[in-house]
Amino acid sequence: MNVWWRTLLTLMRARVLYRRRGPVAPDTVGRIRLRTLPTDIDLLGHMNNGRYASLFDLGRFDLLTRTGLWQAMNERGWYGVVASESVSFRKSLQLWQRFTVETRIIGHDDKAVYQMHRAVVDGEIYAEMVLRVRFLRRGGGIVPMEELFDALHRPDTLAPLPQWIVDWAAGSQLPSTRVDAPSIWP
Repeated sequence: MNVWWRTLLTLMRARVLYRRRGPVAPDTVGRIRLRTLPTDIDLLGHMNNGRYASLFDLGRFDLLTRTGLWQAMNERGWYGVVASESVSFRKSLQLWQRFTVETRIIGHDDKAVYQMHRAVVDGEIYAEMVLRVRFLRRGGGIVPMEELFDALHRPDTLAPLPQWIVDWAAGSQLPSTRVDAPSIWP
């Protein structure tokens, strides 16, 4: 339940920053400060691996709000879904430890936006997550990237995707929902 409170606080802070400073560019690195709470800790005494994704969501909400995309999504009946994600861990976050969630949009292909999240302590990466996010319409269908940038009233100035991201996306993709995907173990 504490992630709900953190989410509300993050959204409120992001809205205030958006109103005061205006929208940030899509390639901005968003940063939010957090602290590891007792509800984030697993039996080994460090942050639970599953909690990283929930806390990285806060960075995504912050950046979506401050770019203006959150507002555009709500006005148009769009929503984002994570299509795939991969996380790597270097060091453990301990109870009460302060850290920064850094979030950045890396780029996009014709169907999805790619983001990176990092848990950073004193400038050092502790964990990093890469994810592919699709923007969908509540009435059905994928939001084309041209339409997404038109909604932001900005040109698409994001750099081309690095090859390793393209390879990761292809390697981690499951079959389309329009075809069978039986669970058969080799």
